[in-house]
Amino acid sequence: MENKGISRAVIKRLPRYYRYLGELKEEGVERISSSELSSKMKVTASQIRQDLNNFGGFGQQGYGYNVNYLFNEIGRILGIDKKNNMIVIGAGNMGQALTKYTSFRSYGFDIIGVFDVNANLIGKSINGIVVQDYSEVASFIRNNPVDIAVLTVPKEAAGSIAEYLVQLGIHAFWNFAYTDLRLGPGIVVENVHLSDSLLRLSYEVKSKGASND
Repeated sequence: MENKGISRAVIKRLPRYYRYLGELKEEGVERISSSELSSKMKVTASQIRQDLNNFGGFGQQGYGYNVNYLFNEIGRILGIDKKNNMIVIGAGNMGQALTKYTSFRSYGFDIIGVFDVNANLIGKSINGIVVQDYSEVASFIRNNPVDIAVLTVPKEAAGSIAEYLVQLGIHAFWNFAYTDLRLGPGIVVENVHLSDSLLRLSYEVKSKGASND
């Protein structure tokens, strides 16, 4: 399926559709209309129809959407119908928290290795995975299929580490370092800034306080 013309805004909404549909599945809901889904997601029914029409629509007039089918199709579009092996670079607090988060596996993401340069962390077991010396990462990648590298390292080191991993054949990065990585063509990077989310929350709190004055 050709997705090059689809906006980033639509792509960003797909995980929300997937999450809400998963909840509906757990509740035993078999079908849902765009208006019903709209009330749950706080997105207009028209927006939902437009978003899904980018991928073929999936709905039937007078019937709505088959929840299980739509859930599976969006999962396929997101690429989680296949397993993705990940390695974590940086076994500090953030790296350990991500490694311990078992729900990743239910989405098809499996952390298979954790690496650090800190001698106090090397050898430590996190969720059954032993932290390895970063000097072993090249050998590990040569001997194991790795799809994604998760970076939880200081921002000063993130660029050089990412470039080295690209040379080793890694083409996708989930970057938690406090810097935006921009790598070469064909390299996919998702830069995550938790502080940005917190600052947006701060703005909303401030705005709400101002409106109540």
